[in-house]
Amino acid sequence: MEVLYFGGSKAQFRMMVCKKSFFLGTRKLSGMTLAGRLESRYSQTSQQVRTAAGSAWPGSLPRARSGSYWKNAFFEKFTPPRFFSEFNMPPSAEFVARPVGVCSLFKLPIRTSSEGLDAAFVGVPLDTGTSNRPGARFGPRHIRAESAMVRRFNPSTGADPYNSLMVADIGDVNVNLYDLKDSCRLIREAFRTIVVGGCIPLTMGGDHTITYPILQAIAEKHGPVGLVHVDAHTDTGDKALGEKIYHGTPFRRCVDEGLLDCKRVAQIGIRGSSYTRDPYQYCWDQGFRVVLAEDCWMKSLVPLMAEVRKQMGDRPVYISFDIDGIDPAYAPGTGTPEIAGLTPSQALEIIHGCQGLNIVGCDLVEVAPMYDLSGNTALLGANLLFEMLCVLPGVKTT
Repeated sequence: MEVLYFGGSKAQFRMMVCKKSFFLGTRKLSGMTLAGRLESRYSQTSQQVRTAAGSAWPGSLPRARSGSYWKNAFFEKFTPPRFFSEFNMPPSAEFVARPVGVCSLFKLPIRTSSEGLDAAFVGVPLDTGTSNRPGARFGPRHIRAESAMVRRFNPSTGADPYNSLMVADIGDVNVNLYDLKDSCRLIREAFRTIVVGGCIPLTMGGDHTITYPILQAIAEKHGPVGLVHVDAHTDTGDKALGEKIYHGTPFRRCVDEGLLDCKRVAQIGIRGSSYTRDPYQYCWDQGFRVVLAEDCWMKSLVPLMAEVRKQMGDRPVYISFDIDGIDPAYAPGTGTPEIAGLTPSQALEIIHGCQGLNIVGCDLVEVAPMYDLSGNTALLGANLLFEMLCVLPGVKTT
């Protein structure tokens, strides 16, 4: 078998040559030599390779719009349909076994920056801001592993994200586990770089602290944003143990700094015991819409989301989804579980209900995988991130 790797400029190729199970080394070939090498037996693939080497034919190889690209080319009999596309395509399990390859979200290509991307998945492995059970720092790693089960298309909504947007996994923010404030600085600077070029970040947490510096970067570009916030908790505390930054305070800090358009904030799934008689008074005073979990029990949330869409209008909106918004019967792998939460189907109704909004960023936080050995919490998180990708502006539906 011969596997062809393309990297760097269009004229540089490297061929890994194998015979049965024996690796015979690599050879560097020019575009024309490579095309000739494949001419006799693989004429269609050869033509596409030759065209890619000699001209910028659209759709020849998946690539970012920045100009650099890479792709694996297999024998024709192993080539899945629509392999040659102008967008990054996750491989099909019909042709590539799910455990094969470097672990990335949905098995997408891994990029070192967001340049040339319409949307980027990024991990923030931080849990220094947790108040109960730690472990969300491992959330991005496990969400990526479980995401291998998620496929390309969304039959329930008709969304075709990978034929609509250039998407890749751009790795993790290099946080400081020993200094939460410094981590917020690092996150803010990383997301400034992501959003400045128009790329929409879809973030894997990490605890909910990370949403505060992300929204600082988002608001620098878009101004105050609307917020669809799914959670068991409002995360609008002022401080704990003398600290004003932790996972219970991100949206209080966002209000303090004018990052949110408070009349366009909806918090859904809120529940649990409290230390005061009126735990939601601060949210109501700001103009937030607070939807308690008990008002969601045993009903469809489609009518609610029709109201939320009207509330958000056509201005920028951010989606922040804490996995503990889901009942712990479905998502036990989290640090602050609360009973009697939303169901996965209701979570899908909420995200589907965001279709058509001017979404400028999303996150999925608080997956702490060691409390769920089945991996189901991380699997649910991966699916919810896919659903968020499917409702981004520019995604075509069939």
